[in-house]
Amino acid sequence: MSGMRGYQGWRWIFILEGLLTCLVAFLFFFLIPDFPENAKWLREDERTYIQRRLRNDQGSSAAERPIGIRDVINVFKDYKIFVGGFMYLGLIVPAYGYAFFAPGIIQSYGYSPIQTQLHSVPPWAASFTFAMIVAFVSDKFKHRFAFTLIPIAIAIAGFGILITVHTNHKLQYGALFCVTMGVYSAMPVIVCWFTMNLGGHHRRAVGTAYQIGFGNIGGIIATYAFLPKDKPNFYKTGYSICISFICVSATSCLVYAGSVFWQNRVRAKAPRDLGLTPFAKTEMGDLSPDYRYLL
Repeated sequence: MSGMRGYQGWRWIFILEGLLTCLVAFLFFFLIPDFPENAKWLREDERTYIQRRLRNDQGSSAAERPIGIRDVINVFKDYKIFVGGFMYLGLIVPAYGYAFFAPGIIQSYGYSPIQTQLHSVPPWAASFTFAMIVAFVSDKFKHRFAFTLIPIAIAIAGFGILITVHTNHKLQYGALFCVTMGVYSAMPVIVCWFTMNLGGHHRRAVGTAYQIGFGNIGGIIATYAFLPKDKPNFYKTGYSICISFICVSATSCLVYAGSVFWQNRVRAKAPRDLGLTPFAKTEMGDLSPDYRYLL
């Protein structure tokens, strides 16, 4: 399709992928039910099972009450929502930066176009394997915080090598493994950690949407991180930008962990019987005095 209607082939790839995404999203808006209560294709025993699982996870679904503007405003009164956004934003920049510019970076090591494509695959395969290991171990220990910082440290080590080593191409290529394994393993843990600590349907829906929406602004920043004019300088500017934003993510994770740890301690010492009705506790979500955050 290269040259069709004046567009190069790579542009058509993005156009077709974007159109397919929009089409599928439009269809799924009507096909995916909001709650198990609305799923007509579930058997009654399946519906009951899913409702029980969701109730154990986040309490009452509150399916009978839609989200209003006041609910959205109340969610954003909690500073942890903004911290969660920066946790994700800090990793989106290096993640998109690598995804966009990995072929150019690898080609700068002296590989031919075909070799560049072949050498771009192993770092992705390694990141997938490591992400699965991190997810399994994190879930086994019911802990998230440490499994955000460990991959982040690995990613920083990878970028640290790339910004300082410029003549050892094997070491530089190995550093790309550290980058992908670190960044793409920490991201899902951060999203999972933040989402699981949002109790109640309203807070979880608004908070998750904000984290993903705000975080993906990093894609715009990443577009301008690795510019052709920086190639003679070994893309030091791009690597510096990535390290800076990873540090933003790490700092945000530390702030978030300290916040939930402190709030758990306060709630453990405070009286739990405050005369709140089950409906009131459902409305409060994770702000309820009975709720305990996952660290």
